Amino acid sequence: MTSYPESDPAIAQLADLFHLLGDPTRLRIVLCCLHTPIAVSDIAGGLQLSSSLVSHHLRLLRAARIVKSERQGKQVFYTAADAHISGVLSDMLEHIAEPASGNEA
Repeated sequence: MTSYPESDPAIAQLADLFHLLGDPTRLRIVLCCLHTPIAVSDIAGGLQLSSSLVSHHLRLLRAARIVKSERQGKQVFYTAADAHISGVLSDMLEHIAEPASGNEA
């Protein structure tokens, strides 16, 4: 097992990623981007949020390399940045869907 000193920059980066994903609105936005490229207007409509709010969150998520964007004509489509992001979120969704085993200490 790899251990990280508390001052290691990787720990701070990881904490920042979890902090960004800890916001329910941002997490819902990222989940919309997991399976297929999606436009801001479609995310906003599906989540019943304003396009400007969705754009603001996407800017933060893109800066943190959680999502990536691709322009197609006048629209910008967003997807999970890579397989790591989609894998972590998919794994965590599976984890919370599992019934409790009763072995928690």
